[in-house]
Amino acid sequence: MSKAIRVLVVDDHPLFLDGVVHSLSANPEINVMGIAKNSSEAIQMTASLLPDILLIDITLPDTDGIETTRKISMTYPVVKVIILTASEDEDDLMRALRAGASGYIVKGISANELATAIISVNQGESYISQNLANNLLLELSKPNLPDPFHELTERETQILKLVAQGLTNKEIGEQIYLSEKTIKHYMTNILQKLQVRSRVEAALIAQREMFKGDVK
Repeated sequence: MSKAIRVLVVDDHPLFLDGVVHSLSANPEINVMGIAKNSSEAIQMTASLLPDILLIDITLPDTDGIETTRKISMTYPVVKVIILTASEDEDDLMRALRAGASGYIVKGISANELATAIISVNQGESYISQNLANNLLLELSKPNLPDPFHELTERETQILKLVAQGLTNKEIGEQIYLSEKTIKHYMTNILQKLQVRSRVEAALIAQREMFKGDVK
């Protein structure tokens, strides 16, 4: 049996925090290893505990949760961040993705969906609440937006398509017979060419191109 996913939860609303911790603790695949009520605690506990997943709200009493996400993503890239917030603002979603978040979930989802999101992100996939993902795809599909997609090589396009299917770097490497390190190098180039900071944004762009029929 694989070890439980270690999660650090960050929120300053006691009732909501208790509910999230209780629901996640009931899942044997998830281990809530700690809770933090502000950005400072989140950063300190991340440094000492190094969780697999950081589940964090945007609105915190000391520092914006997205800025906290940026700091943690840069300092501890092994920690995957999921935003759990009441905000359905697309600007907040884009800010979170650019800060390095791998997931963005709107509060009010079921315990099962929250657990599914955590498990998916831990496996290297991305997770965005469906209505927000649909809206973002529509936004990305609007004309007159700069489209750097054509700058990708054939190999980079192939890898990006597999990212959009939810495969991890290791799984992509196994499928196209390249090392995981080589895939990481390709992903760095892809993110730079697409002018995005996370594989979540890159995957959304790939999905847009697949809808247009530009990715074969």
